[in-house]
Amino acid sequence: MYGLKEVPAASITPHLDSVDFPATPVEIASAAADGEAPHQVVNLLRLLPRPLYAKKEDILRDLSEAARRFAGGPRDHRDSLRDRRNIGREAAQEKRRHP
Repeated sequence: MYGLKEVPAASITPHLDSVDFPATPVEIASAAADGEAPHQVVNLLRLLPRPLYAKKEDILRDLSEAARRFAGGPRDHRDSLRDRRNIGREAAQEKRRHP
């Protein structure tokens, strides 16, 4: 299923069907590239935050959470006070410690 005005070729979901789980972000991106996914999709998958994904739904959950956080900006006054400069730092540091 595609969203309103979404380009089906740029959708991530069909490119996850060929992934053998569990898989790392690099393996997921590689499977998408082999399936001729657009380079934007491959690059996005390569940057997934978890070191290992057990199933497709876990990827979709992380992508949905990222979209929710960044789509509309601050929702109320408390959100505008939240420092968002270091979002993802823990995942990146964890990746460096356990490649």
